[in-house]
Amino acid sequence: MQPLADTDPRRVGAYRLLYRLGEGGMGRVYLGRSPGGRTVALKVVHGTIASDPGFRRRFAREVKAAQSLRGAGTVPVLDADPEAEVP
Repeated sequence: MQPLADTDPRRVGAYRLLYRLGEGGMGRVYLGRSPGGRTVALKVVHGTIASDPGFRRRFAREVKAAQSLRGAGTVPVLDADPEAEVP
């Protein structure tokens, strides 16, 4: 866990960001809190790939597939916005 950098957002949608957890080729992952106080991980896509229409279509399909998964060993997808300026 790393502190948020000056360039990191402080909020994503309704979620308040607390720390940066990591970064990869697709985006950054943050530790945050929901309005109800639930601890969540949030992935924010890099702006450079967010502008690619093909990526956005794939991302929307992946979100839909991930939201349909259920099970004891599966982390639920609580929220997603593939249409956001930065998904």
